[in-house]
Amino acid sequence: MNPIAITNRLEPFIDTHLIDQLNGVTHQLQKPHPQEVSIIHDEPWEGNTCGYHTVFQDGDIYRMYYRGSHHDPVTTKTPHEVTCYAESTDGITWTKPNLNLYAFNGSKNNNIVWVETGAHDFSPFKDPNPNATSNAKYKAIARGDGGLYTFKSPDGIHWSPLSGHAVITEGKFDSQNLAFWDAEKNCYVDFHRGFREVGDQKVRDILTCTSTDFLNWTEPKYITQTGAPVEQLYTNQIIPYFRAPHIYMGFPMRFVPERTVYDIAKGGVSDGVLMTSRNGQTFHRWPEAFIRPGLNHENWICRNTMVAWGMLETDSRIPKQTELSMYATEHYYSSTRCDQLRRHTIRLDGFASLHANATGGELVTKPFTFDGKNLTANFSTSAIGKLTFEIQTPNGTPIAHFAQNDCDDIFGDTTQRTITWQGKSDISHLANTPIRLHIQLHDADLFAIQFQ
Repeated sequence: MNPIAITNRLEPFIDTHLIDQLNGVTHQLQKPHPQEVSIIHDEPWEGNTCGYHTVFQDGDIYRMYYRGSHHDPVTTKTPHEVTCYAESTDGITWTKPNLNLYAFNGSKNNNIVWVETGAHDFSPFKDPNPNATSNAKYKAIARGDGGLYTFKSPDGIHWSPLSGHAVITEGKFDSQNLAFWDAEKNCYVDFHRGFREVGDQKVRDILTCTSTDFLNWTEPKYITQTGAPVEQLYTNQIIPYFRAPHIYMGFPMRFVPERTVYDIAKGGVSDGVLMTSRNGQTFHRWPEAFIRPGLNHENWICRNTMVAWGMLETDSRIPKQTELSMYATEHYYSSTRCDQLRRHTIRLDGFASLHANATGGELVTKPFTFDGKNLTANFSTSAIGKLTFEIQTPNGTPIAHFAQNDCDDIFGDTTQRTITWQGKSDISHLANTPIRLHIQLHDADLFAIQFQ
């Protein structure tokens, strides 16, 4: 087995890529915590079917884009679809600026940012491609006649067509279709909806393709999924994890059409799930929900718990700490009120953990090489819990001065702690040499490691 080269990358334990053996340790999906409502879609151009939210940080501000629309439960019609814009200075409190761009009911006093082709599912991003031109620092992809169209903007507010015609034509596209620049692959990557025949039913699935210029795209191919049964994935919400961009994370809305709680024209229930990939083609999907509909009865109407595309690092209520903020829809298709977007938070890298109870457990990694001076860990223990780290040769022999008995007790709760052996942390003499880690856990969760 050739050693895995992890250099100095952050390695969150969202999969078993580094794991060779587990004994008394389980791989557990974690769940975000619901926080305050971020935004209520209560303007005349909004309503109860506002969705397909996109969020990203842009310097000192946070940007949000979403569809403004309303479904009339009597006529079952949606009279308008517009793309709206909101912004925030902290990712927590959001405002709807008056953009004065497009008229609605005779007035331009609104936050409508786009009304033309693609307003149904307009999905922008800030383009980090170093070759992006000044008038296309922001790009977007959206559905139009015949497929997906691309768009450009110099400032994220004033948009114009880039392609002028459909650039991706294979797929169904009646969902939030996504594209972004992947610096690791040096190309643009798209993920969009397709319908695949599975047995006697058509299943909503995910197609992907790539481009070097955002205009000419490769032939779309269906992604491969492991870890969960075939299910309807209404959205995909795939994005490189900004703290570990070699890993894709996706937060699809899982749609269960055969289950209905309310007697409405739009049947089914839905929740948010998590999947990850290291190559953009094969994804491991957890079968359990990442975000459940919860106690709010109206979230058991179909197409709720739709996670926004993007995640933000925001300040925590705990002093001097940050956390990840994600957002999910509520009250979609409600007959009594507008829908809204609720913020959910999770610790940095805290999507999944390697967990052991108080009786203890251990894990052994595959052989790997690193580049760095210190080993840091993101972990949580109880007051009696602890972790110990042993560095081994690839054949499992403890390296002198870095055995289990040499490791200082590691306990507490932190997103980054330097591991020490007899008070010392410098392991630079082992850099670029194949090693393994043998980690013992007692009433503890390990979320990530990194060599720095």
